[in-house]
Amino acid sequence: MHFRITVRALVVIAALSLCVEPRTNALGAQADRQNDWDTTLRAAESEGQLTIYGCCYDYDRILEGFKKKFHKIKVATVAQPGGQLSSKILAERRGEKYLPDVVGAGANTLHDALYTARALAPLKPALILPEVLDQTKWYEREHRYIDPERQYIFAFVANSQSGQVSYNVDGVNPAEFKSYWDLLAPKWKGKMVSLDPTSFGMGAALQFLYYNPELGAAFIRRLYGEMQPALSRDARQMTDWLASGKYALCIRCTAGGEVSKAKRQGLRIEYLDSDNWKEGGSSSAAGGTLGLMSRAPHPNAAKLFINWFLSREGQIAMQKFGRPDAHNSRRIDIPKDDVDPYNRLEPGKKYFDLAKPEFQDLAPILKLVKEVLQTK
Repeated sequence: MHFRITVRALVVIAALSLCVEPRTNALGAQADRQNDWDTTLRAAESEGQLTIYGCCYDYDRILEGFKKKFHKIKVATVAQPGGQLSSKILAERRGEKYLPDVVGAGANTLHDALYTARALAPLKPALILPEVLDQTKWYEREHRYIDPERQYIFAFVANSQSGQVSYNVDGVNPAEFKSYWDLLAPKWKGKMVSLDPTSFGMGAALQFLYYNPELGAAFIRRLYGEMQPALSRDARQMTDWLASGKYALCIRCTAGGEVSKAKRQGLRIEYLDSDNWKEGGSSSAAGGTLGLMSRAPHPNAAKLFINWFLSREGQIAMQKFGRPDAHNSRRIDIPKDDVDPYNRLEPGKKYFDLAKPEFQDLAPILKLVKEVLQTK
């Protein structure tokens, strides 16, 4: 009898330990994260400086909340288009100048230029805050990295790409379009303008056309080889041409939010809703990727910023203040009222998500485009 009581007691003790141990471990991990955060904050305040290079978003406005919260840290921002930004950074590094701590730019800038040049440090280990680490708060319940190692380039935006093609309301009946292939109808030959397909701003649009199995290289060859679209690197100019009726259709007039601005001014242009076309919709990071620079001069301030920016507070600020055509954060636990309708991901719709490592190689696409343009 004494032996049986002892065994029962051991079983109860073991069961209790199973209940207590996970809780103890969780509390210990929470305490470690808090200590890590406190240590990072003190070190960041000691550094007293943060330098952000960015394109695509108004980081000065976004960072107003950060500056109030961490007033001991002086923030400097450098804003340039993605191509210029990467050239500037790589030129500085060749001269042994390591100036930016963090870079926020398009996927092509961070992946094709900075990641390829080994100018980035792993960002994943910099994540500390529990609300940032909790992947259930993010689209598709995961942190999305677009580099092959899935730790260098964090995608914080997931935009619908449904508005990539816009049209003149007086010259186009949107009901005529049920597929991307309808853009190749003879009636549109010479009546389209496109952002230069060799420019950085065309990355996501070309990736979708190239990697979508229902479109691919054949579609790109016909679009730029047969349809004779006018090419420009100036989205505002293209939007003016579209609004005036010089061209009926525009591919990527949306760059820089130009179509949204024109619509607010009452100009008669609209988006073609390609989400409902035969090939389905697509989504991309749309300029919303983040990288931590290797040899960052203020590594703790960079770590502090990354956690704040990816927090609920930071991503709400990004949506609200980042752009006139408000972009859609990959965080799903924040309101989407500020997000521009054509950027929203609609529940129940399937999107070809371009913010994945396997779709980042632009080399074969650019080679194809250059061949097509040379043989026109």
